[in-house]
Amino acid sequence: RDKRFSGPFRLPTVPRPNLKCCMLGNAAHCEQADRIGVDHMSVEDLKKLNKNKKLVKKLAKRYDFFLASDNMIKQIPRLLGPGLTKAGKFPTLLSSSDDMQEKIDEVKSTIKFQMKKVMCLNVAVANVDMDKQQVIVNTQLASNFLTSLLKKQWQNIGQIYVKSTMGPAFQIYF
Repeated sequence: RDKRFSGPFRLPTVPRPNLKCCMLGNAAHCEQADRIGVDHMSVEDLKKLNKNKKLVKKLAKRYDFFLASDNMIKQIPRLLGPGLTKAGKFPTLLSSSDDMQEKIDEVKSTIKFQMKKVMCLNVAVANVDMDKQQVIVNTQLASNFLTSLLKKQWQNIGQIYVKSTMGPAFQIYF
């Protein structure tokens, strides 16, 4: 029985381009988010939530991931409580020198392998709009990274399937 593990990995092409982002930041970052069309919240907006568990949960459900300014990242647990952490959506740090659009693309193209009690893993590695070669590259890189996380490498893997949302599953590793 293997230990639980988790590890993020950045793919060359974005597997899920429709992820919704929210910027939790200072005035400068909120202004920048406005320019590129990203939802944003300032410290005052977060204080209005007043650690209300239902509102924080609703906020976590509405967005797929969060970015936070470097000066605000320490205040977030104090302002929102454990709600975002429990949902697995604790904000990614955005320093003042980083380009916001670049950071958003980086987070969108990052996949997270998380093995908990169940010995089964699902990860999005591609979407319908990608061409065949991009799907192949993403799948190979993701499976190679997964094997690097495992103790016995490929001996730990039983099968690997590729499946579209409504389509049948295709076994690619036996």
